[in-house]
Order: sequence, then C-alpha cells, then structure tokens
Amino acid sequence: MSLLPLGVGAPEVSPWLVVLNAIASLLVLVTIRRTPWQFLALVASLLALLLSVLPLLQMPATQQHLAGAMRDGLGDYSVSLPSSQQKRMREQPFVLADVFRGINPGESRYTSGIVFSNPDGVPLSMDLYRPPQIGNYPALIIIYAGAWRSGDPTQNADFSRYMAARGYSVFAIDYRHTPRYRFPAQLDDVRAALAFIHQHAAEYEADPERIAIVGRSAGGHLAMLAAYEPDALPVKAVVSYYGPVDLSGGYADPPRPDPIDTRAVLKTFMGGTPATMPDRYRQASPISYVRRSLPPTLLVHGSRDNLVQLKFIQQMHQRLRADGNISVLLEIPWAEHAFDAVFQGLSNQLALYHTERFLDWALR
Repeated sequence: MSLLPLGVGAPEVSPWLVVLNAIASLLVLVTIRRTPWQFLALVASLLALLLSVLPLLQMPATQQHLAGAMRDGLGDYSVSLPSSQQKRMREQPFVLADVFRGINPGESRYTSGIVFSNPDGVPLSMDLYRPPQIGNYPALIIIYAGAWRSGDPTQNADFSRYMAARGYSVFAIDYRHTPRYRFPAQLDDVRAALAFIHQHAAEYEADPERIAIVGRSAGGHLAMLAAYEPDALPVKAVVSYYGPVDLSGGYADPPRPDPIDTRAVLKTFMGGTPATMPDRYRQASPISYVRRSLPPTLLVHGSRDNLVQLKFIQQMHQRLRADGNISVLLEIPWAEHAFDAVFQGLSNQLALYHTERFLDWALR
C-alpha cells in the first residue's frame, strides 16, 4: 500500500520526471570517470528517463483511441454542443504546459455544510459550488472515494470548482462509513441527498430535470447503484471513475498484488462474504441492475488499476451496450487507480476533456 501513491503519481507527472532524469543523466555524463559505480548510475538515470517518457510517447495514440470511444458511444456528439459552452471547455485533450503550470478551475461560489439528512443522529452535509452568476443550472452530484470507510466532500474540490465555473451547480455529498455502518447505509445516504436536491433545486439554482451523478471508486459504485436501481429518482447520466461494478467477482478474483486487501474491505462493507450473503452481494453490485433504458454511462478507468481490475469494467460496458444502453468506456493505458488525484496530470487532462463533453451532451 505504501508504494501505491508513487505508482499513481509517477505517470501523471512524467514531464517533470523527464526533465529531472535528463538533468541527472547529463550530470552523470559530465562527471563520469568510468568507474563501475558511475557507469551504473548512468544506466539507472537513462533507464529512469526512458520509463518517465513512455506515457508521453503513448499520448498521441491514446488521444485517438479515447476520441474514437466517444464517437463510438455518442456518435457525432460535438455538433450538439452549443458553441458558447464549447468555448468554456478545454480546447485540447492534453496540454503539456498545464502539467507544469496547473489548470485554473475558474471562478465559482462556494457554500459548505448544507445538512441534507440526519440518519441515526449522524448529520450528513454537502458542499455546493455554483457559477459566479445567479441562474438555473444543470446539477452534478459528486460522490467521493475512500473504500466506503473514509473521505469527505472536500475531495476533488478542483474538479467541483472547475465544473461550477463552466455552468453547473455541483453538490459534493457525504455518506456514512464502514465499519460502523455497512451496506446499504451508504446507498441510503446517496438516495437521501438526491431526494434533497430534487426538493430544494430552485433554492440552490439547480434544474431537477438535468441531474447527473459523478463518483470515484467507492463513490462511482454508489453513483451507478443510485442511477440504475429500478425505483431510483431519475437522473440524466452517470459517470464512474474506477468504480467497482461486480462485488462478488471482485471478491472471488482480487487483484494481484492486492494493496488494500480487497476481500477484507468487502467483508467490512458488506458484513460477510459472497458465500454467506449472495443476495446482498448481488444487491450491492451495479452489474446486477443492467437492463434496457438506463441513463447514459461514462466509465473512466486506468489499464494499470491495481485496486479495481479493468476486466470487470469492460464486462460492465459490454453488458450495458448489449442491452441497448449508451455507454462509453475510456481506458487510459498508463493510469492507476485514483489517477485524477493529480488534477493537472496526464490522465486527468484526458478524462476532464471528455467528461465535460459527455456531461454537456447528456444534460444539454
């Protein structure tokens, strides 16, 4: 687990690493005296330089692949995007300079601590990000990651500010955590937040007819459940970044290596194993709810994800498409779980470019 942040972050800041490794290689070359240790240092620095440049070498083909996935799922979607909205979006999927200078989220209004539910005496609140001007905007519900056991609505605040600055009312919601609260408490909390937003939409400048749910990891799992349930309040779209879709499958076939002990996490979340609670695991798996007429879905996943295996997401995408639903799967070849923790990183630039277009298409 201790190496996971390094595995996540290194590809995302690879341009920085290219510069640093190039400098290191030059310094070794300048000072080399042909001793074995200096030769090994040169080899190591050149190898590090090669590894750090690989994501950049993959970038052109990856951009083409992601653009093709969007067209395959949505058709010629760009013609339906208003030019006024396109001007507020990122112009290119990847801008090298942004890795160094960062991405400016833009201006927005921020309100914190809006209590939407009080289950078992536990006050649950949401943070609200709105565009600078008062209006009536499509709404995004943001559900954070944390293996259902940690996290809070302030996570991914840059994304929330970015989307608010581009014309959305963004609700970053809280939910109860394990081990004290097991499934379906977390889903109940998402339902409560969705109902609250529907009821108070006018007060918070949100259009209740144009709501999408965006979740990451555990939040992506909850987002899909909340959108797919047969009795769910209507939403127009769902976006899942690296969210688990098949809990029984994930328990039976955990990743190798398994940095968070997937089975232990699932047992804590569910209160048992698939063998002892098969119905509960089916109830908690978004793939169990796949049928016709589900909201359009965007799945964003890293091919190197060591927490939620890509093969389960591919199965979900195929099932959604087979039942006639709109589904887009964006696979980023070098990306790990939680790749968007580096907001200006390579993977998040690609994801952000396509996510904002998917949401604008779905909520137009």
